Amino acid sequence: MKKIIPLCMTLLILIGCKEEVDTSARYVFKEESVTSYLKKHADVYSTYTDILFKVPVSQISATTLGQLLSARGHYTVFAPTNDAIQLYLDTLAASDIIDSPSWNGFRDSLTLDSIRKVIAYNSIIDGGDDMTYFTTSFPILQDAEIPRANMYDRRLVVHQPNKYENEDLYLINDAPMDERNHDIPLLNGCIHSMNAVICPSNNTLGHLLKSYVDDREEGFYVASMLAMAAGLIDTLTLHTDYVYEDKFLRGEIIKSIQPIHVAGSVLVPAPGFCTPEHRYYGYTYFAETDSVWRELLGKEPLSVTPEDIMQYLESQNIYPEAKRNQDYKDEDNLLNRFVTYHLLPVRLPTDKLVHHYNEVGYIPGTGTLGVAMSEFYTTMGKRRLLKIYESHESNGIFLNRFPNLNNGRHGNYHELSCDPDKVGIRIGAPNLTGKNNVRNGMLYPIDKLLVYDEKTRNNLVRNRIRWDVTAMMPEFINNDIRMSPIMDVPHMNVRIPVTSEYRYLEDVDISDDTQFFYWTGLGNGWLNYDGDEFTIRGLQDVTFRLPPVPKRSTYEIRYAVNNTGKRRVIAQFYWGKDKNHLAVQGIPLDLRIGPTTVNTTTLSFPSFLGWEPDTGDEDYDAEIDKQLRNKGFMKGASIHYAGGPGSGKPARESELNSRRIIVRQTMDPDETYYIRFKTVIDDITLYLYMDYLEYCAKEVYDNPETPEDIW
Repeated sequence: MKKIIPLCMTLLILIGCKEEVDTSARYVFKEESVTSYLKKHADVYSTYTDILFKVPVSQISATTLGQLLSARGHYTVFAPTNDAIQLYLDTLAASDIIDSPSWNGFRDSLTLDSIRKVIAYNSIIDGGDDMTYFTTSFPILQDAEIPRANMYDRRLVVHQPNKYENEDLYLINDAPMDERNHDIPLLNGCIHSMNAVICPSNNTLGHLLKSYVDDREEGFYVASMLAMAAGLIDTLTLHTDYVYEDKFLRGEIIKSIQPIHVAGSVLVPAPGFCTPEHRYYGYTYFAETDSVWRELLGKEPLSVTPEDIMQYLESQNIYPEAKRNQDYKDEDNLLNRFVTYHLLPVRLPTDKLVHHYNEVGYIPGTGTLGVAMSEFYTTMGKRRLLKIYESHESNGIFLNRFPNLNNGRHGNYHELSCDPDKVGIRIGAPNLTGKNNVRNGMLYPIDKLLVYDEKTRNNLVRNRIRWDVTAMMPEFINNDIRMSPIMDVPHMNVRIPVTSEYRYLEDVDISDDTQFFYWTGLGNGWLNYDGDEFTIRGLQDVTFRLPPVPKRSTYEIRYAVNNTGKRRVIAQFYWGKDKNHLAVQGIPLDLRIGPTTVNTTTLSFPSFLGWEPDTGDEDYDAEIDKQLRNKGFMKGASIHYAGGPGSGKPARESELNSRRIIVRQTMDPDETYYIRFKTVIDDITLYLYMDYLEYCAKEVYDNPETPEDIW
């Protein structure tokens, strides 16, 4: 098999680089910069230093990286030693990329320049105004990614193979860091000495799967063959929306905006909101390994055909309603139904499979889990729900796990037990080395057959389905917008273009008079689930495509809101299947009304809804819940704190948190539904607030035997 040397022949597009270094901002103290340190230790880094002074900061700049690293900044530099670079050249020669393992072995200047850029750009993270990544600030979870991208716009994976035996041994992607020479503090950042060149694959998930088939390589051969048969390879090869890239670079996309904010009675510019520079695609494939198929079919994986899989699925009565034909690209085809349920249109690294922030019991920075947490995503192909679950007791992250939870009014929402038929499927650790470290996707091994069967749908409909609004929109995940840990304005305050400017969000229509903003809320201690929120301003008119429901039933759609602001809007909600002709749902919803208080722009007064804090008397507390429901209100969920991690009290106990029942309708899993929010007040200083939504089937909210839990 011919080895693939990643990144070598690729046009490098740099993000956010300065055209010229501002030399006036240089320090004049005696401490060393990154560049001066590298020069001082030429016996170790002379080759790398030489490369830095040959590689420009960007295509439009004459300034070199060597000059950049001598200036003020916060740079994290994974500096390959001379030996590491020689090892890389040896690999290039062995793969016939170059004639000999030396700088004289390159056949043309284009390849030489490309390789230099591969070495240089992948080794540097520009931390902006405030972030240098010492090992103490590396992510704590295995195979998690450093939040800021390197200068090649790739996020580097951190792995500690012997975390508890040798805490100084790190792999960055699959390149080992020197165990003794790391965390070297310098005037403008730090250096980690590397014993190998960091060179993430430039392949896509589509290329990776195709290589398994073309090279007849075991591991994920069958999963790859099925994706190819279903016609998914081209889609899984997408990684960048180049139309958006071009429009952004040409200035056709508004890059930032300062909305009007009211401070007291004065109109002032609010903090700026920045439009994303990129629009990336991403995918996650939960794939049965070849060993699973060997056991199920009694056949060697490399000899398995699509027809074999079809016959097996038919024999197990899987997707009995699907078509039994050879048109595997048809979404209604049996094989297509099977494969696409394994695929999500979002790239989910290991630390983002389940988000953790301010759920009860979670301790940031330690990995200590609290209450059970779930994420719900819509699959590719025929749209269906996939649940991703993690708890303190589960010992791993699972697909479609439905445990018995301690979810009573005096419970703690931890697992009590899990029935054997509801355990779900454990997500295995991904291989992120070599060609498997693809730029647009994640390939996770699973050891059981993943199907959207009647049992799974029944379990879903018997559970409340809650999702952060950002989980509805793949673009928020694929472009690292959702809950970004980076605390600067472009990452914390994000503006999404209106639809006529560019359809950035595939599943959202945003009118020209609407300002669609997102706040990560990091460090603000807001009362929201996961800490983040949307603030949709102007003359708001926004339509969302909703996730599918699991089974036909009557569902409530709930809308979470907190009552801390004084400039909430009154909005009319619409719902239905035809997004251009949605039906009005009740009277306009006054979001100024909170559990105990109505907050207007001029004054506050009691809401008289009858909200009371829980007393501990279950019958009395249940009666208060019933009275609130009769008025279209519910208390906040007990699952998260009304504040930052570990702060405040659970949202249910907060008189500022509530859920509003905005739709109660029969919904069908084979239909697509939309919801529209439209202001009824012509005041651009008011805003629509969004946090999370819920589906709750009648089997749950109107269950006479087991009332819906408070969590």
